[in-house]
This record gives sequence, C-alpha cells and structure tokens, in this order.
Amino acid sequence: MSFQAHPWFREACVRCSLLRPDPELRARLVEIRENLIARIVEAKREGWLGEVEGLQVSLAGAEEKLAQLDRKPAGRSVVDLGIPTIVAPTVPWT
Repeated sequence: MSFQAHPWFREACVRCSLLRPDPELRARLVEIRENLIARIVEAKREGWLGEVEGLQVSLAGAEEKLAQLDRKPAGRSVVDLGIPTIVAPTVPWT
C-alpha cells in the first residue's frame, strides 16, 4: 500500500481491508496513526462527535494495518509443495 496519495485519501487507504501495507512505509503508517489520535482528541474537545466517529474508524484501520505488518514474517520463505506423481489409469475391462 502506498501512502503517497493525496492527504484527503490517506484515511481511505487505511480503512480499505483489501490493501496490504508496504513494510517500508511502516514509519509513515505510525505517523498517520499518531495524527489520527491527535485529531480525535481535538474533535472530542470541540464536540465534533461525527468527526470523532469517522476518525476512530480510520484509527482502527491504521492499527489493523500495523498489526498486519507485525504478523508478517521478516522474510519470505519457500514452501516445498513436492513433486506431483502421475498414476496410470486402470482399465477395468482387461
């Protein structure tokens, strides 16, 4: 996932469950999360309840993206699927 999009759309990026975060952009995702927390505090202080709700949805998305990054293994590993075997068909009438 790239967080280089226009700032208006960055919350949409963290809300989208289909987009997978880029591990190289983890620091940017942390920055977005911290900004969302500050905006929630401000919105609560100002009484902007609708804004608080939307920001909390975005915050949950950002935290989920960070959790996805933390769950991913550090490196990719190779999985041995084995070599398929071909079994000759049996003919029942012979």
